Amino acid sequence: MKISIRQLHKQFSGVSALTDVNLEIADGELFFLLGPSGCGKTTLLRCLAGFEKPSSGTIFLGDEEVTEKPAHMRNTAMVFQGYALWPHLTVFENVSFGLEMKKIPRQERETAVRRALQRVQIEDLAQRKPNALSGGQQQRVALARTLAVEPGCLLLDEPLANLDAKLRRDMRLEIRRLCKESGLTGIYVTHDRQEALSMADRIAVMQNGRVCQVGTPVEIYRQPVNRFVAAFIGESNFLPGKIEALDGSSALISTPVGEFRGTRCPPSLKCGAAVTLSLRPEVFQSGIASENTISVTLQHIDYLGELASMISRCTDASTLQFYDLNPKGSWKTGETHQLHVSPEDVVILPAE
Repeated sequence: MKISIRQLHKQFSGVSALTDVNLEIADGELFFLLGPSGCGKTTLLRCLAGFEKPSSGTIFLGDEEVTEKPAHMRNTAMVFQGYALWPHLTVFENVSFGLEMKKIPRQERETAVRRALQRVQIEDLAQRKPNALSGGQQQRVALARTLAVEPGCLLLDEPLANLDAKLRRDMRLEIRRLCKESGLTGIYVTHDRQEALSMADRIAVMQNGRVCQVGTPVEIYRQPVNRFVAAFIGESNFLPGKIEALDGSSALISTPVGEFRGTRCPPSLKCGAAVTLSLRPEVFQSGIASENTISVTLQHIDYLGELASMISRCTDASTLQFYDLNPKGSWKTGETHQLHVSPEDVVILPAE
């Protein structure tokens, strides 16, 4: 099921929760709404589900406009953060509940429930009550309940927030597998960037009720459109700068710690423009190169096993973070080192 959201606005008591949201989501796409608390992502999901009515704008599910339709008349199913399982019903009965509300015949209903339980691999738990299940098992029941009604669109509101780190990683793979095997269009709300980067086909990053950027995980991470997106999607160092020279999309930028060349300057930025450079900690390499080389003094080292996070001081007294992957313990605080960055890893953003 493809989804179209056009010029959507939502206000609560005169306060804008959503402003001019326009999105096109392809059939079978796993699409993420990513942003901090209060940015409007859950409000947008509830508008899609029919639990909230937009102040203006339109929503299409497939070719049908559903803006005014109530939730039970939309071909959607929602997985809530709290699972919303009936504690007095068995797993089988919980999964069957939506089908009973649709008055599906008993034999057909039982077949659909068994099929849904098999797809989430908990058919052996059918007669248990929710309080006898782990968090991960309860999440699978909630997923099975939505799959049983065979929706065209699956809406997920931070479904993994109550699970521990290992279960979250396992369930990421499981949810993506289920969506792809079922051909479902999935809209997934989260504030967890790792969930979004590891699972999504595309991501919409939201701030203050607006969509800042839409793109694939690689596009969002490597080509953010502004400082907010760059900071929210991952760790980054930000340096103020000025464009000194342009050669097509290649730009030479002066900063307080030295000159940097970047190969992907936005066409809207002209020579002499003030900019902000975003440099991810993992892009720094040890040693001197022909360009983009800076000198830093180590101040603090966080050893994290697979990497060490280095906090260092630059020549202008500002701080800079960089990573050493597969660290051997050879770095020492107080040492001065030369670091360099490839021009393709220099992200040039408009100054704010």
